[in-house]
Amino acid sequence: MMPAELPAGALLRPIELTDAPSLRETSLRNLDRFRRSSPRQPDSFWTPEGQRERVEKAVARNESGEAYCCVIARDDAVLGLVTLSTIVRGPFCSTSIGYWIDHLEEGRGIVTAAVGAACATAADDLGLHRVEASTLPDNVASQRVLTKNGFEQFGRARDYLFLDGAWQESVPFQRILHDRPPSAGSA
Repeated sequence: MMPAELPAGALLRPIELTDAPSLRETSLRNLDRFRRSSPRQPDSFWTPEGQRERVEKAVARNESGEAYCCVIARDDAVLGLVTLSTIVRGPFCSTSIGYWIDHLEEGRGIVTAAVGAACATAADDLGLHRVEASTLPDNVASQRVLTKNGFEQFGRARDYLFLDGAWQESVPFQRILHDRPPSAGSA
C-alpha cells in the first residue's frame, strides 16, 4: 500500500520500527481512553521496550500477511493506528478493522479518512470482500466514523469483550467491499 494523504497534513502508512518512541508517547497520552475501550496490558507494555516489541510484532504481522497495521502520522509524530487484523482468505475473504486517534486530533476527519483508505487497501490491494468492526454502545464518535465509511450495523453482541474489568456489550458493523469472487491465490 502506498501512503494515503489524510486531512490536517496527516498520512496513513505502514508501521515502521522507528515509530515505537512516538507511538509510546501518544499511547501514554491516551491511556485513560484505552483503559475503557481496550484490553488491559501489563505495565511492561507501556515501557520503551514494550512498545518496541509491540511495533516489531506489528511489522512481522504485516510482512507475513496476517495483518496490516498502519500509523496515522504527521511528520515524525504518530497520531494513531489503523489495523486490519484477522485477515482470512478463501471463501471468507474478510478482515476486522480497529483504529484510534490521539484525543488531541479528534474532530478533524483524520480517522474517518484513514478508515476509508484502509478499506480501499482491503478491497484493492488485499482483494478482501468484507470488513468488520465493533464499538462499545456509547462510542457514538466511532460509530459515526464507520457509517461515514459505508459500514452498516448488524445487531448487538452481549458480553462480547472483557474490558475495564467487566464483560462489555458490543455493536458490530460490517462493510461489503465488492462482489468479486475470491482470487485463485486466496484459498
